[in-house]
Amino acid sequence: MILLSFDIEEFDMPLEYGKTISFDEQIAISIAGTEIILAMLQKQQVKATFFCTATFALAKPQLIKRMITEGHEVASHGYYHSAFEPAHLLSSKLVLEGITGQPITGYRMARMMPVDEAEIHKAGYLYNSSINPTWLPGRYNNLKVSRTVFWQSGVLQLPASVSPMLRLPLFWLALHNFPMWFYKYLCHKTYRADKYLNLYYHPWEFTDITDKQRFGFPGYVSKNSGEAMLRRMEDLIVSCKQKGLKFGTISAYLQASGVALKAASAD
Repeated sequence: MILLSFDIEEFDMPLEYGKTISFDEQIAISIAGTEIILAMLQKQQVKATFFCTATFALAKPQLIKRMITEGHEVASHGYYHSAFEPAHLLSSKLVLEGITGQPITGYRMARMMPVDEAEIHKAGYLYNSSINPTWLPGRYNNLKVSRTVFWQSGVLQLPASVSPMLRLPLFWLALHNFPMWFYKYLCHKTYRADKYLNLYYHPWEFTDITDKQRFGFPGYVSKNSGEAMLRRMEDLIVSCKQKGLKFGTISAYLQASGVALKAASAD
């Protein structure tokens, strides 16, 4: 199964590049991108998992409810995108459960940073998808971490997908920058090896973020954003469908495959 996921958050990334962006603008850009994603998923008849911050969810609860209505999964992306303390694990879960009316079983740390698995377990999550098992200068050094699902401290770990050889990451920047034929090749090769794909993106990528004066992004971040990103995402989905591959939410995959039970018994 192919697991598309989207990190729905305050669009605070310009702050990393020395730019100022108001909270209202952060939310508005994320709303616009999320609406584009939902329309695209509905058109392609694909279900996905949305990792949402409590802050975004409280700002636009009707959009979170729409995700549920349209058959998607909502999981936690923390309370705030730029601040974290262990108490946020439970508080963000409770906020999202209050809005969705459903149990929240998944977590992803902002910017895929390390987080205490014991605290995640204590907050009541089943799975954590906060590991990018690759090496990126200044960001990740996870070459010794398993590429595929494993069990740790009572929490199922679902790393982002990377290629079997060289551990080339298949995350959002790869879709922006790799030639489409190469990105699709890596995805299909990884799927054959692992029997699933765990791919993640953000709503603001589906908006125009090319204004460097406004956002400060280097070319490798803003390349193929907006409508180009939408075309690339639909190209990927159609290509996978043509090969007979199925899409689903993370929870649906864990339930259908029995991965959680297998991991627990192997722990």
